[in-house]
Amino acid sequence: MKFKYIRIQGKELAANTRTGKGIFSMLNQLVTDGVMEDEDVGLFKALDAWFVKNLPFPPQCKRQEKVVCWFKAENSEMMMKMIQPLLWLLERYNHAYYVIYTNFPGEIVYEDEYQVVVKVDENVIIEDLQESWSPED
Repeated sequence: MKFKYIRIQGKELAANTRTGKGIFSMLNQLVTDGVMEDEDVGLFKALDAWFVKNLPFPPQCKRQEKVVCWFKAENSEMMMKMIQPLLWLLERYNHAYYVIYTNFPGEIVYEDEYQVVVKVDENVIIEDLQESWSPED
């Protein structure tokens, strides 16, 4: 199966979106909390600077609107190559993350060559627990 969009996020929720924090937010928090060694902070800052230079910063993100960013899978080869050391940093500091693939990220409010930004869907559906479908012993 081929997916259109990729997102890397953590288990901690961002206050404004109530969705998993993205990879840059997670790493920024590790830096802010003083968790990383100086050499690793330098690596993160160098990679972050590369992304700032090469990846447009969506206006919705600058304004901290209730949005989530997704990489476009078709154009993300270089981005994902540069993300690998960031994933290594998360693993080095035992920080859980998820790589999510989808074809349905939500309502797109911004798009450029490498990414889309979607509105957070606040209409969360919570369903009752289903009966177990596991085989009986």
